[in-house]
Amino acid sequence: MFTFTEAQVLEWITPLLWPFLRTLAMFTSAPVLSQRSVPVRVKVALAFIISVCAQASLPAMPVIPLDSAVTVLVVIQQVLIGISLGFAARIVFAAIEFAGEIVGLQMGLNFAGFFDPATMGQTTAVSRFYGTVTVLLFVIINGHLLMIAALCQSFVAFPVGPEPFEFLRQLRPELWGIEIFKLGLWIALPMIAMLLFTNLVLGVISRVSQQMNIFSIGFPVTVSVGLVGVLLTLPMMQAPFTMALEQMLVKFQ
Repeated sequence: MFTFTEAQVLEWITPLLWPFLRTLAMFTSAPVLSQRSVPVRVKVALAFIISVCAQASLPAMPVIPLDSAVTVLVVIQQVLIGISLGFAARIVFAAIEFAGEIVGLQMGLNFAGFFDPATMGQTTAVSRFYGTVTVLLFVIINGHLLMIAALCQSFVAFPVGPEPFEFLRQLRPELWGIEIFKLGLWIALPMIAMLLFTNLVLGVISRVSQQMNIFSIGFPVTVSVGLVGVLLTLPMMQAPFTMALEQMLVKFQ
């Protein structure tokens, strides 16, 4: 009959437990996987598989008794780091959706709003379109692999320990909101310039030919120019998206 001591069981469990908790927490806030359409069982299974496969690249984990008060602090640390990692990637998605809001406002299509079950809130057609394109880009550039690599490196940058809030001093997530406006305006800037020029031309036409009903032709022209601009600027979205995603994930390495 085989017998095992508590110390031996802890040595077997802890190398899997802490990566599993951090990975599962990342899945609750990461793009794509955090959606309600992904079953909880799939998230748990993926978190376990990743924690097992990543053992060769992870540093040694501390052996902590599961019935001690330190365990609670360590669990809180893993959950917070995992959620922060997924939230960092979500910031990039929010920035591109914000760019879609700006473009839709300039095109005059922000009135076309609908309920988004993914975010449980009201969204516009252009913002939703940009969000869908971002999801496709995330899969194409292997963004999920970038997040897994950042997750493994986070155990080196933020090792398992009883200080759950220490990593916040280095990450400073309170400043991440600035990235939404910076990246969103950067992506929407070509469309803003194009639609601003269109509105200026329509304004000149309305002054030259005052008999023309500018409101009847202004909206179709603005929407048409906006759709053409979206078609021309979509191929250029991959570079800023990839750069912004790497900049956010490098904070965990």
